[in-house]
Amino acid sequence: MLPLHGAPDMLPRPPATVPPMFRAAVLACLCALPAQHAAAQAPAPAATPAPAADPAFARCLSTLRQDAAGKGVSAASFDRFTAGLAPDRSVLALLDAQPEFTTPIWDYLAALVDDERVADGRARLAEHADLLARIEARYGVDPATVVAVWGVESDYGRIFGKRPLLVSLATLSCEGRRQPFFRGEFITTLRLLQAGDIRAEGLTGSWAGAFGHTQFMPSTYERIAVDFDGDGRRDLVGNIPDALASTANYLKQSGWRTGQPWGFEVRVPQGFDTALAGRTSRRPLSDWAARGVRRLDGSALAGGGLAAETRSALLLPAGPRGPAFVVFRNYDAIYSYNAAESYALAIAFLAERLRGGSVPQAEWPTDDPGLSRAQRRELQTLLLARGHDIGEVDGMVGTATRRAIQAEQQKLGLQPADGRAGMRILEALRR
Repeated sequence: MLPLHGAPDMLPRPPATVPPMFRAAVLACLCALPAQHAAAQAPAPAATPAPAADPAFARCLSTLRQDAAGKGVSAASFDRFTAGLAPDRSVLALLDAQPEFTTPIWDYLAALVDDERVADGRARLAEHADLLARIEARYGVDPATVVAVWGVESDYGRIFGKRPLLVSLATLSCEGRRQPFFRGEFITTLRLLQAGDIRAEGLTGSWAGAFGHTQFMPSTYERIAVDFDGDGRRDLVGNIPDALASTANYLKQSGWRTGQPWGFEVRVPQGFDTALAGRTSRRPLSDWAARGVRRLDGSALAGGGLAAETRSALLLPAGPRGPAFVVFRNYDAIYSYNAAESYALAIAFLAERLRGGSVPQAEWPTDDPGLSRAQRRELQTLLLARGHDIGEVDGMVGTATRRAIQAEQQKLGLQPADGRAGMRILEALRR
């Protein structure tokens, strides 16, 4: 199944160890929708064809209109919601050349699980304590995990994505790879609009069509979203109760087991057979114990409600010299939200820190650690001071920032001069 959600555009991409597949959310800006909703029964204007300069897109929309009619979208609704649509072919480059899986995991996690996101998450846990308790009572998913998904997906509702949703999905429905998939998402979005769950005005999301507080793809929205506050709409864009409850419902439907951990950090013996590691390589805890795997404090793996026969997997996300983890069924539920190991670890690590834990405790195998968002902003400030035109200081390492870093690396004789925002270049510029 294609991943359903993803991390914001301001954040680094999952590392190369993850299979290269679609990521559903690349987010970039805050989306604010108007409070009123235009009724689905309102008279629809006459169909507005795509600009004459793009007859191929107009023909594709005509075909989509026929397909949508057979899938529950009225002609009036289709014409209303697609009036004036023109393609945005910039999304095709993201489809065909995704950089998501090239970032070292320590860079990815440094920005996603930093002190700012932890502090903000704890504030959200306190602010929505009653709501999260009711969600846990109904769906069995603990508050820290739900809030961690919220924090990674949209920075707690601050960043929804800047691309007009229908434009992106219509473009991907008509051009590029995987058109049948995106056609289904496009038509589903029209059904959600027609039903009144979401509003067309200002509807933005990721280039691939994910949107809302926790970045659901339209088909997932239609299948999983819940009206938790009982107002008659399943609104995951403007309604926090619906968004968080729907996230918990998704994890429950994905096999979440109430009261069980996602996993925990372990240490493996020297010479451990790394071929045994991997999320799908399941063994009883007793098997890992027989191979010398122990908790960080040296205690046995089983215990604390975990039986020796509990099946689990061993993860070595940075290889044998990096941190190691034993993971259980709840990790798989998180992984299903966006099929990338680094993404699932980001959710798990953030949830752990929201509970007061510290993970990972072992060091990543690098002498150039990744930067938090605060450190990225500091780096950008130093680059501006040295005359580089990188735009505003926002903590987002884009092309201009990477080019400036590369120029400074070359000046300072730092190798490799690859434009990476790491601790080494930050410390060099501080000096």
